[in-house]
Amino acid sequence: MGNILSLHQLTEEQKKQVRATAPGYELIIGKAQELESKQIREAEVILGWSKHIAEEALHPDSKLKWIQTWSAGIDKLPLTELEKRNILLTNTSGVHAIPITEQIFGMLLSHTRYLQQAALLQRQKTWQPPKGQLTELRGKTLLITGVGEIGRETARIAEAFGMRVIGVRRSGKEAPHVEHMYTNEQLHEALGAADIVVNILPFTKETHHFFDEKAFAAMRKGAFFINVGRGGTVHTDALVRSLEQKHIAFAGLDVFEEEPLPASHPLWSLDHVLITPHIAGDTDRYAERAVDIFLTNLNAYAADQELPLNLVNYKTQY
Repeated sequence: MGNILSLHQLTEEQKKQVRATAPGYELIIGKAQELESKQIREAEVILGWSKHIAEEALHPDSKLKWIQTWSAGIDKLPLTELEKRNILLTNTSGVHAIPITEQIFGMLLSHTRYLQQAALLQRQKTWQPPKGQLTELRGKTLLITGVGEIGRETARIAEAFGMRVIGVRRSGKEAPHVEHMYTNEQLHEALGAADIVVNILPFTKETHHFFDEKAFAAMRKGAFFINVGRGGTVHTDALVRSLEQKHIAFAGLDVFEEEPLPASHPLWSLDHVLITPHIAGDTDRYAERAVDIFLTNLNAYAADQELPLNLVNYKTQY
């Protein structure tokens, strides 16, 4: 049997679970920069990924057969080479559903309930009610683009807020708590029907600059835009223009085309924008959920069965 290489620290209980699930495999745990070439080349299964191991992992003598990433996004992996070598690839899609959903509604409530501005004024010890009328989420139409695990959880919570939920997904397939599903080709029609647009798209060739000048123009004047997907799915300059023209009334942004966002970038100076540093998926439950996915897949792998969770299709890249 082969070796399992984990680039992430595991608890003693998790180590026991891995060994019990695949008793014929040796478990090796180490930081990418500190591993020996032989340890990487001998790994049949790798939990996590790093550019520091790429050369050895993809060496002609490498025994690699399966990578379980520690992230939902896979755009930074050498996908062409992995596909050429028929290496199985699974991600942690679904791990982020709860924290990202909470981030989305945190961003929305920070604007609709004057929380962002109030926090800034509090530091100045300034009592200043909002100049305009506050609003509610109830009754508003929320559009989710990219209705996967995160989108389904977002739709469930939005429904609890009394919102109408519509969605956009490549297949157009229906999803729970989503009243109507549009296809990617119907994006502009969907944008025109929404008060709030939430982008949860992965980054692929198809979704690069999915939100461009025409897409933002198709949105209702005064709509909100939330991006917790991938920075490259949004044409940043087009977003800035739409915000500067006040066509978009508020944007909550966690991801960007260039990260960290440069200090000179105009987004920093727009008072109707809330910026967070790519933390929407962070949670103290992350490792627990990621390992659970890995163990489920490992159980199938050890039994020579198809991996049941999050097997990536190299053609669609998700």
